[in-house]
Amino acid sequence: MLGPVILAASRSDRMRRLISAAPVTKQVVDRFIPGETVADIVPIIKDLTAKGLELTMDVVGEDITTPEQATAARDAYLALIDHLKDLGLGERVEMSVKLSMFGQALEGGHELALANVRPVVEAAAAIGTTVTLDAEDHTTLDSMFAIHEELRKDFPQTGCVIQAYLFRTEADARRLAESGSRVRLVKGAYKEPAEVAYQQKHEIDKAYVRILRTLMEGEGYPMIGSHDPRLIAIAQELAHKAGRKLDEYEFQMLYGIRGDEHLRLAAEGHRMRVYTAYGTDWYGYFMRRLAEKPANLRFFLRSMVSKG
Repeated sequence: MLGPVILAASRSDRMRRLISAAPVTKQVVDRFIPGETVADIVPIIKDLTAKGLELTMDVVGEDITTPEQATAARDAYLALIDHLKDLGLGERVEMSVKLSMFGQALEGGHELALANVRPVVEAAAAIGTTVTLDAEDHTTLDSMFAIHEELRKDFPQTGCVIQAYLFRTEADARRLAESGSRVRLVKGAYKEPAEVAYQQKHEIDKAYVRILRTLMEGEGYPMIGSHDPRLIAIAQELAHKAGRKLDEYEFQMLYGIRGDEHLRLAAEGHRMRVYTAYGTDWYGYFMRRLAEKPANLRFFLRSMVSKG
């Protein structure tokens, strides 16, 4: 029940100032966001890939207000790609982008976001990797899917994210599965009204399984974004029934959550990709991590009490 409250707080400037000023916050944030710069994150990339894991990198920050900030976001990803080129890891390290960072919500935002994200996708392809477009709240999705479709004309490996709690997603999944897209399926982490989204966990879980079955039986490449042991087991069963080989789908989990499970799945031969965020504008990302999972919130509150 606290999830919607936390998500509302993620948009509050007052709460941002309060939480950012708390002495314990950095210690807890570091669990989910292990660095602020590319230099900070390169050792993390080397360590995780040495353990047989793959990564998708997110430069955090989405609430931009000017075209200049959108350009800066583009340039931050281009700088990341320059460093990845030197590492020579190819598709083992891809990128995840939020189109809001690239100007989607500004005037002329659809065209601006497309213009800013295209150079990132081009640069990623040049070093042998790709980009996945993250899903945000439901009002942004028609634009995101249109940009995804446009980018795939030249870069067919460009991926996108769909959210199980939205009513529209089953239809979106059928369309994407037929087109052979790379698709990450997540439960959803934005506060959405009952008119467009399931509100109860059991309804979301059932929708997740229905959608995952569609993806596994389709022509695309499913990416299972979940930490839920039951859903992970179901995904393995659905993949087996669909006749998929271990390299024809992958699991994705967040950095800082269930690290032992990351290693277990990789050891079993699965592709296991760790969603790894870095940067200074961490607040919105951090608050969604607290809202998604009660254990994350308990960890934060315990840390605040113990340091109090």
